[in-house]
Amino acid sequence: MAAEPPAWGVQYTLCLPSEEAARAAASVLSGFGHRLTAVRIHDHFRFAPSSFWSGRPSMDPELEGWWQVFSLAVYSGYDRMRLEPFLRSERARVAHVARAHGGFQQGCAEGHAATLERVFTRDGLLQDRAGAEVPLPEPLPGEPARPPAGPAWSCGGLGDPREVLQSVVAAAERMYGGGEDAPAAVEWLLDEEFAFGEPYETTGHFLGDLADAVAHQGTCTDTTVEAVPFLAELICDDSIPVGSRLVMLGDLLRLAASGASAAVSVADRTAALGGVWQESAAEYLTRQAVGGELPRLLSRWHDECDAVRFVLAALTAACGVRDQRVTAGLTELPAPTGTSRADVVALVAALLGEVPYRLKPALDRLGSWHPRVVEEAASPCVEHRSLALSVLPELVMDDIVSRGALYEHDLP
Repeated sequence: MAAEPPAWGVQYTLCLPSEEAARAAASVLSGFGHRLTAVRIHDHFRFAPSSFWSGRPSMDPELEGWWQVFSLAVYSGYDRMRLEPFLRSERARVAHVARAHGGFQQGCAEGHAATLERVFTRDGLLQDRAGAEVPLPEPLPGEPARPPAGPAWSCGGLGDPREVLQSVVAAAERMYGGGEDAPAAVEWLLDEEFAFGEPYETTGHFLGDLADAVAHQGTCTDTTVEAVPFLAELICDDSIPVGSRLVMLGDLLRLAASGASAAVSVADRTAALGGVWQESAAEYLTRQAVGGELPRLLSRWHDECDAVRFVLAALTAACGVRDQRVTAGLTELPAPTGTSRADVVALVAALLGEVPYRLKPALDRLGSWHPRVVEEAASPCVEHRSLALSVLPELVMDDIVSRGALYEHDLP
């Protein structure tokens, strides 16, 4: 008989505007069955003389005077994968508690319950309910049924890494000569040490390094803005296989949507602080730079395969550009009614359209089968357009990979 998996723990962190609000929220979480709850002033360790952080400036001055709740919940009887649908609802429930008390959920950490209980910082401890566990429903909720996928794409793989790298370096030399004027995200390709370094085993690993050089860990910077024309040049280079060009189009799509993704991730925080969210200068300039390359990218619309048109349409929507070729071309994509791809195409059409209310039905349809849409839509602070743009890159590129436009084993 198989042994029962070890109990799983989640430590939730909430930020509240006052000690009173923090204690009230902590009491609610304890009522949920959480094992440990503690309340401390924000940046507590800055005020502890023995702490490394004592006297140092706050890393988050906006929250000066706020309070935090740390609460450990334990769930047992199932492995982590089986728990996921239920834990999504738990994250939403805890976030609702934070909003109801004027704050926001700052994050959560997961691991084996015994480990998290052992390392739980007990300063400000309010509740220590030994052995307490959050009751689980029976049966556990499962993942929603996903509609059938769209037809397979027929674009081929990423190509031989040596040939792709040769074309990329040639493009860099064509645009920037010896490298003195190359953006920081490109100059490594023109370095002599790189040219004679170890060869890449797969094209996917090289494309992953290129994406990280353009936007480290997906974060837009001045370097990202400068590198956008280079990515556009590569996407228009017919010597590079369609699969690799698709990956780079996906990179541009993620970059163009990075501001919207950030807006969704901090929506509750922004509302709690009474502010109005604004994308960073780098996110804005990156999106503008991508939009500036769209005329060149779209000039090839009628010569591209359906998979490329699919990503190009999403990219056009992410940049807020309306183009008749794209609007008309959406209806020609292989997206049969009732498929997941049809739902994604409907979202792109809603983003490209002039009638804002069409976004909600498109998101509701996606929410019937896509867990991330459901979880992020749970907050009333999240705007429909920001939500649509934040999930768009994942939806599009999942379809591209899963339906054979790329060879998944070649990806980084």
